[in-house]
Amino acid sequence: FLVYLANVDEWFCTSCQTGEGGPGNYVASGYSAYEEENEHLQEGLRAKVSALKHLSIDIGTEVKYQNKMLDDMDSDFDSTGGLLGATIGRVKQLSRGSQTKLLCYMLLFCLFVFNLLYWFIKLR
Repeated sequence: FLVYLANVDEWFCTSCQTGEGGPGNYVASGYSAYEEENEHLQEGLRAKVSALKHLSIDIGTEVKYQNKMLDDMDSDFDSTGGLLGATIGRVKQLSRGSQTKLLCYMLLFCLFVFNLLYWFIKLR
């Protein structure tokens, strides 16, 4: 039995030194398996990085679109504020005159219309 082990050990050592493709070549085949696994993992990482790149580009595009919409809304609010300011100025000018009775009727009518719209929307 000891002679058999010595022969096997000698065979492993000679095949490692001579480069034969026997069982002693397990180091090279293990290295190849690790290389293949690394390449497979690299491909997976490349795919994930590519997906993240496309996602970040899509997020950037969406942010630009949302900023444009906010700028448009800002300009719309500015124009509405200007219109409302002009209307308030006319109401103040109207209240300075002797037409206070007309102003009260107009305010009561506006309150009635707003209440009517509120109840109509609420019942819907």
